[in-house]
Amino acid sequence: MANTTSLKRRIGSVKNTRQITKAMELVAASKMRRAQEQATASRPYRVAAHDILTRLSDVSDVNRHPLFVRRKVNNRLVIVVTSDTGLAGAYDSNVLKQLTTILTEDTKAKISDKVIAIGKKGSQFVSRLDGVELLAAYPIFTGQPKGSDIRPIIEQVFSMYENEEIDAVDIIYTQFFSSIKQEVATLQLLPARPPASEHSLSPLEVAIFEPSVESVVESVVARLMEVQLWQSVLESLASEHSMRMLAMKNASDNASDIIDDLTLAFNSARQAAITQEIAEIIGGSEALND
Repeated sequence: MANTTSLKRRIGSVKNTRQITKAMELVAASKMRRAQEQATASRPYRVAAHDILTRLSDVSDVNRHPLFVRRKVNNRLVIVVTSDTGLAGAYDSNVLKQLTTILTEDTKAKISDKVIAIGKKGSQFVSRLDGVELLAAYPIFTGQPKGSDIRPIIEQVFSMYENEEIDAVDIIYTQFFSSIKQEVATLQLLPARPPASEHSLSPLEVAIFEPSVESVVESVVARLMEVQLWQSVLESLASEHSMRMLAMKNASDNASDIIDDLTLAFNSARQAAITQEIAEIIGGSEALND
């Protein structure tokens, strides 16, 4: 009986765990849908900003802009986007693995690294590293995030780059492709550079700029950099919820398999106990007859 009691208790415990993982799967699926809609809706805006900057670079020497200045990299700033809560499969570990690779390469090249962490998992990891300065730590933007949420980050980055405190800025995030495919990506934020367009663009030689080309470039560059960081956060949020949904689904499926195995063991143990009791009753009856 002790064996069957223990198995029955374990079955109940696993069932309770399955209820939790199933609920977390449904919540993650709901959040993933909203995050996916946000990420896909803002992609055309980023493409449009890239196109505008590319066109402006044809009629203006954008390399004179402070954010386009290229110099030898002695100090690098890495913005890493992770989660706050975990339980999302390999989401955080993949991002932190990429961060470790960059930090290792920079150490060999004698480049000093600074990190801005978006997400508690990233800040906790960086705080334990030697020789890496954690400049700031922000929680991941959940719910209905807005572009203004990242403005303090982008203003700090611009200020440090223009003051030559850092020579390059990279973003490590997770690119969202679908609910079953996400990949860690590294994006160079600064120095800014006009991206190569995948399609032909109409020329702007005859366009008139008000108040001036330089003023337009100033506005567009700042907006483009903000859009790049914001889009990286949205892609990461969609990827996080997708990977958490899959992780919780796998946990629920594994719990169901464990319950089946424990139920089979419980039935076998109970049958063995019943058989033993019957044998003892028969043995006792025969002893009385003798």
